[in-house]
Amino acid sequence: MRWWDIAPVLELEHDLFPEDAWSPGMFWSELAHARGPFATRRYLVAEQDGRIVGYGGLAAIDGTGDIQTIAIARDQWGTGLGGRLLAELLGAATDFECREVLLEVRVDNARAQRLYERFGFEPIGFRRGYYQPGNVDALVMRLTTQTSSEAPSVQGT
Repeated sequence: MRWWDIAPVLELEHDLFPEDAWSPGMFWSELAHARGPFATRRYLVAEQDGRIVGYGGLAAIDGTGDIQTIAIARDQWGTGLGGRLLAELLGAATDFECREVLLEVRVDNARAQRLYERFGFEPIGFRRGYYQPGNVDALVMRLTTQTSSEAPSVQGT
């Protein structure tokens, strides 16, 4: 994601999350941390025929990744795009050497919960009233990852 993607991303954001959409400033702030040698963010967009049909973002700090957002245009639901974006974000978490990845998902969003479970995320708690102004609870999920130093070594003869 680049600065020129913010306007079309916001259109999709407002369509999908009308009550609790991110502001332009939130996206600008995240992108400010996505460049340079000390970057702690990775934001992606998915395009089809010149139209942004999905986006996602990850923050990584001190070995913990946090999926900040994933959104897919309604006409792309069921195409596997959400899984492809999530896989890319998990790849970024590996690049950032994250030992775990966390996320929050609305308790009423069963579709997203199933996606995260397919990738190995497990529920670890709730955040009451997390999504405002609708006062909707968030399910907190975690994926424990294996860093390269923890991976089994393979030796050949």
